[in-house]
Amino acid sequence: MNIIVCMKQVPDTEAQIRVKPDGSGIVESDIKFVMNPYDEYGVEEALLIKEKMGGTVTIVCLGPARAVEAIRTGLAMGADKAVHLDDPAFDGGDAISTAKALAAAIKGMECDLIFCGKQAIDDDSSMVGSVLAEMLNIPQVSVVTKVELADDGKTAKVNRQILGGEEVLEVSLPAVLSAQKGLNEPRYASLPGIMKAKKKEIKPVKAGDLGLDAGSVGAAGAKAKILKMTTPPQREAAKMIEGESAEETAPQLAKLLREEAKVI
Repeated sequence: MNIIVCMKQVPDTEAQIRVKPDGSGIVESDIKFVMNPYDEYGVEEALLIKEKMGGTVTIVCLGPARAVEAIRTGLAMGADKAVHLDDPAFDGGDAISTAKALAAAIKGMECDLIFCGKQAIDDDSSMVGSVLAEMLNIPQVSVVTKVELADDGKTAKVNRQILGGEEVLEVSLPAVLSAQKGLNEPRYASLPGIMKAKKKEIKPVKAGDLGLDAGSVGAAGAKAKILKMTTPPQREAAKMIEGESAEETAPQLAKLLREEAKVI
């Protein structure tokens, strides 16, 4: 099985995010960036399949030079090689222009299965996987929590999360599967894995290498543009209700809910 994992580098979930004064984006100079957590599930599932069925795992990442750190994390986990779409032309893209660049890179690669995270935790669009599958003209299943490949590697039985339950689908391969939490437990990179990752290939790719015009990708090719970013309004401090028993506190709570919160 030749498996591709589309990976994105995002701000660490524990980073303190600050919006630029002009609202054009976030201040990136003093925050840590990591592999998108949902993409980690995709990397791990790809490695589990490789260990069972053989083959290769290739990471495809679109991002600036700093994204190499996240790519190395995937290689240290056990991925075999990586393709890094690193070109200023790719900057500022939305889901569509990003998927267009990823699709152009993947079309020239041998591929039996593609994993994405169900969403990136920075923009939360949850669209790249679906758009990528459409551009490659292959099936797609989102929020995947279980994958079972047929012995011949031509189909997969896939569980996906839905409201109040789970769907079980059979999908022909190649396909794009968007990984959800619960699919697996991503491994930590071992010291030998980290050392080996330093020698593994990361192929840099520019827009021109893919036959893409700079005006069709990145911000220039985006269908949606961020007009302004703002921080959420500061929450008011909680009100504490004094009392030793429910008989004392319940009337106070009901009054606050009715007169201040106006929910009853």
